[in-house]
Amino acid sequence: MIDHLRQLEAEAIYILRETAAQFERPALLFSGGKDSITLVHLSLKAFRPSRFPYPLVHIDTGHNFPEAITYRDEMAARIDEKLIVRNVQDSINRGTAIEEKGRFASRNTLQTVTLLETIEEFRFDACIGGARRDEEKARAKERIFSVRDSFGQWDPRLQRPELWNIYNGKIQPGENVRVFPLSNWTELDVWNYIRLEQIPIPNLYFTHKRQVFEKDGILFPVSDFIKLEKEPVSETEVRFRTVGDMTCTAAVASRASSLDEIIEEIKASNTTERGSRLDDKRSESAMEDRKRSGYF
Repeated sequence: MIDHLRQLEAEAIYILRETAAQFERPALLFSGGKDSITLVHLSLKAFRPSRFPYPLVHIDTGHNFPEAITYRDEMAARIDEKLIVRNVQDSINRGTAIEEKGRFASRNTLQTVTLLETIEEFRFDACIGGARRDEEKARAKERIFSVRDSFGQWDPRLQRPELWNIYNGKIQPGENVRVFPLSNWTELDVWNYIRLEQIPIPNLYFTHKRQVFEKDGILFPVSDFIKLEKEPVSETEVRFRTVGDMTCTAAVASRASSLDEIIEEIKASNTTERGSRLDDKRSESAMEDRKRSGYF
C-alpha cells in the first residue's frame, strides 16, 4: 500500500511541476475539502523551500460550511501562501449570476460564473483541482490536462491523448486548462494518504453531533439556507464524505471518529462518495452538463 501511495504521490508532484513549467499564470482551486487539502500538501512537497508558483483560489458560495472556511483561512496563514477569495454573492449583485429559487435552491452551479470571472480577472491559464476519475462518470472522461475554450466550455470529444505521461499544455489565446493531479487516485487512496502523511483535515469528516433532517432517506444539515417544511429535526451522529455547498451536501450517519475508522467505513460502503449530492441528482447528465458550461 505504501509503495502504491508513493507512486501516486510521485505522479502528482510531477504533474504539479509540469503545470508550473508549462503555464504562465496557474492557480490551485481550494475548497477546504480533503482533495484540495491533499493537493496543498503535495504542493509543499513539490516546491518547498520555495513559495508556490501559484496562488490558492477559493470560489465562496456564501453557503459553505463554517468549519471549512475556518480551516481555509488557518491553513493559508500556516503555510504563508497567497489566498484569493471570490464570492458568488458578488456575481449575483452584478447581475451576472441569477439566484435560484425554491426550497433546495443551490449556489453550487453559480460557482461556474464566478470561477470564469475570476479566471478572466487574473488571466489564469491553468487551474489545478482535486477532481478524480472515480468520483463520477463525467469526470472519468477527463484527461489530466483538460482544455477549456475561451468561453470556459469543455468538449469531451476534443480531449488530447496523454501517452507516457507526456502532457500537452499548448493552448490558444483565451483558452485555459484544468489540471487534475489526483485523476488516478480513488477516495480510498486519498484517505490512506492522509493517514500516511498525517495531514490535518476539518472535523466535518469525523463523526460529530449535528442537527439534521431527513428527506427521501437522505440526511441534510439544518442551516439558514434550507427552509424546513414540518420535517422533524434530530441531533444525530454524522459526518460528511464530501464537503461543498451546504444546500446540496448531505451527511451520513456514522461513528467513525478516526482515520482508521473512516477507511474501514469506506471499504464497507456500497454507495459512492457523491451518491447523496443533490447537485448530481438533478438529471442523469447533471455533472457533464455543468462541466460543458464551465464548471470545474
